[in-house]
Amino acid sequence: MWSSRYLTRLDFRVIPVIMSLMLISLLVISSHTIHSSSDQVNEPFFTPMVRTQIQWFFIGSVVYILCAGFDYNKLREWTWILYTLMVISLIGLFFTDSIQRVHRWYRIPLLNASFQPSECAKFIVVIALSWFLERRRAVAWAWSTTFYAGIIVGIPFLLILKQPDLGTALVLFPITLVMFYFGDLRRSVIKWITVLGGSALLLIALIFLNILPHETLRPYATQILKDYQFNRLNPATHHQKAALTAIALGGMTGTGWRKSEFSGRGWLPAPYTDSVFPAFGEEFGLLGLLLLMVLYYALIYFSFQVTAVTQDPFGRLLSAGVAVYLAMHILVNIGMMCGFLPITGVPLILVTYGGSSILSTMMALGVLQSIYSRRFMF
Repeated sequence: MWSSRYLTRLDFRVIPVIMSLMLISLLVISSHTIHSSSDQVNEPFFTPMVRTQIQWFFIGSVVYILCAGFDYNKLREWTWILYTLMVISLIGLFFTDSIQRVHRWYRIPLLNASFQPSECAKFIVVIALSWFLERRRAVAWAWSTTFYAGIIVGIPFLLILKQPDLGTALVLFPITLVMFYFGDLRRSVIKWITVLGGSALLLIALIFLNILPHETLRPYATQILKDYQFNRLNPATHHQKAALTAIALGGMTGTGWRKSEFSGRGWLPAPYTDSVFPAFGEEFGLLGLLLLMVLYYALIYFSFQVTAVTQDPFGRLLSAGVAVYLAMHILVNIGMMCGFLPITGVPLILVTYGGSSILSTMMALGVLQSIYSRRFMF
């Protein structure tokens, strides 16, 4: 089940990319969690939140190694156990006290931390779809295959949407599309999913480019959406403007670490969580953001390479789903901060502060390495 000999067959190109992203995370968190407004450069690097993030990185690294040495084929046997636990955990959120007026986290008193099950839910959906689509390969064209696959995705999608967590729920959409493609489902189904997703993306783009004025659409949109949901599609919110301002103030080379006048003084909301991208951009400029995007490009490129070399259908589906899972978090978060998408709270993987995102990301990357190290077994 677990063997250390497979750790010698990993794709070691990924390791420096992961470590670089972790370092960027610590730089941003350290810069934006200091208490003193004067002489910030001489403040200690290891703030309480930096130490907490390092602890999560350490736990995540252990999870990464365990998953990399673990035989991913065993996930077939655990699929429905994991799926059932995921559904129970998502339902259980509605019986807990809300945090920030939403039901997304479980409080863990002994650890003084919180856990967001929706982060792991996306990865478990990938596992469940991989297992199901592999079993239905012979009848992938049947409508029943599409129906049951839709149920597998639909249950967590609706539960996450109800929290409400629109951003996390919508990440499941492209994951489903890509996995349906690799699972050889009906091309007509894939076509209509693509048309539906593309139309929604085009509509959002027209709103954020101010071609379709936000307030003009309100009477029609609020017949489907609630007011607070439609307000998230407003491209002129303070958060949207603040993110663009922080990126613009960074210029080419940035203001320097801990020298930001905008995000460093609290004008940028959530600078080390949702808005970590513009916070980093203000201090390190366009060159720093380009470096960050090169690192993410490398991470996604290496992830899709696993799909290209995988021999068995389950591993191919699983690796493709994980690669899209990682890519969508990056694209959606950067799209939000650059004013192309509404801000919905999707984390920037390995950089955003928070344990749930780190653990689910490192678990996913570890499973990719498990698939890669066993690519010649079939």
